[in-house]
Amino acid sequence: MAGTMITGCQSSASKVEEAQAKVNEAQGKADEAKQAFNQAIKDSVIQFKKEAEARIDVQEKDMVDLRAKIARQNNDDKVIYEQRLAVMEQQNRDMRRHLAEFNDTRRDNWNKFRNKFNHDMEAHGKAFRDFWTGRK
Repeated sequence: MAGTMITGCQSSASKVEEAQAKVNEAQGKADEAKQAFNQAIKDSVIQFKKEAEARIDVQEKDMVDLRAKIARQNNDDKVIYEQRLAVMEQQNRDMRRHLAEFNDTRRDNWNKFRNKFNHDMEAHGKAFRDFWTGRK
């Protein structure tokens, strides 16, 4: 009977060791998955920033063209157009600054930032499209 107890204890010990090995393996896989997820978010942030910078660059070029058109204006609205353009230029600088300052790659914060930035960028684009009509 003593031999049975020793074998039973060894069997339990080996089961515990096997279970611990499985837990360690699962933890390792979970850590790898978390690292891959975090890297995917970082890559998404980098890609988004590149695309947003390109959009801002296009808007800046368009504003240079718009400034030239305003300079050719000979009407009373020229001052109003210059003021509108100054506001849009400041918004562009602000968007570029916000984009450069964003470094948080936590999923929730990234999603909130991206959604707000896209909303602001769309509103800025609409203001640009509506520039000559005076709509806001």
